[in-house]
Amino acid sequence: MRLQRLKERNETMKNLAVIGYGGMGGWHVQHAQKSDAVHLAGIWDIDAVRRELAQSHGIRAYSSLQEVLGDPQVDLVTIAVPNDVHRELAVTALQAGKNVISEKPVTLSCDDLSAMFAASDEAGKLFTVHQNRRWDVDYLAMQQICNSGELGEVFRIESRIHGSRGIPSDWRREKEHGGGMLYDWGVHLIDQMLLLFPDEITRVSCEFTHITEPAVDDGFRLELTFAGGKTGYVEVGTYNFLDLPRFYLQAKKGSARIRDWREPCEAVRCKHWKESDVLPVQTAAGLTKTMAPRDSVTVDCYELPIPHSDVHDFYRNFCRAIDGKEQQIVTHGQMMRVMRVIEAAFASDAAGQAIAVSI
Repeated sequence: MRLQRLKERNETMKNLAVIGYGGMGGWHVQHAQKSDAVHLAGIWDIDAVRRELAQSHGIRAYSSLQEVLGDPQVDLVTIAVPNDVHRELAVTALQAGKNVISEKPVTLSCDDLSAMFAASDEAGKLFTVHQNRRWDVDYLAMQQICNSGELGEVFRIESRIHGSRGIPSDWRREKEHGGGMLYDWGVHLIDQMLLLFPDEITRVSCEFTHITEPAVDDGFRLELTFAGGKTGYVEVGTYNFLDLPRFYLQAKKGSARIRDWREPCEAVRCKHWKESDVLPVQTAAGLTKTMAPRDSVTVDCYELPIPHSDVHDFYRNFCRAIDGKEQQIVTHGQMMRVMRVIEAAFASDAAGQAIAVSI
């Protein structure tokens, strides 16, 4: 049995080349070296210093992009370079007969993405985007709450990421390279929200902040209205010295909150809506029954265990999809839907108002 599993693993494993050996490129390299799904063939970076750094760590550094794409041993490439060249590199690699994973955002426009899909179809090779935040344990806990129905129908989810250091001092601050927080963290949080709420989006309202950066958004507030009235709120801030909860969920039978990705999900389920006699409480300079706290008579309070997660599942799935054994997890339809929301968010901010959509 063990020999059979090893045989199956070796048949599934693919040779991977990483294009771009910066922050995320290095992340992919490190994970590939521990992977049971891919074997690291090498890297290529336009910067000779980065190529030399890879070689110093015992990693093959290809001399050119042409050498990577001309290597018949390379089954797939992961593109981890500035956002504005994702389309060019992805199309070139697909036309060379390679399966392609693009770092997020997959590209900068729906038109670009359509061209990438066309290249994938014409080449008969798989193409996807690395939406690794689908394996974040905080998102998985929200997914568990939504799917279980234990709090009843979910009607609002708020998702936030806050930091206090502005945008990194690199190309992410430059508009021409696809900088800004909507393309950075936003694309992850939007992808998560659309999986939690798969209904049609009918309204998009977005406001950018420019506290530290005039050229690109250093944060944003995005409100999505779904058919049937559900709402999703996505916020990214880079000038917040006190954080709001990572997730806050409201449902017909209770609420849930995750303060930080390192903490378990707190849930409160309503057992009885009304009490026979609610005692008023004093708040500030007055009394209130409306805002009187709940107690164990009417609600259950509990925590969900932090879910198990394995980021290697992304590459495992993609390699099996190459062999036709699974469907790829991040689909073309999902990629396009996220890109359409991003374009609508830019349009809403530019117009200074909410816009009607059908996404």
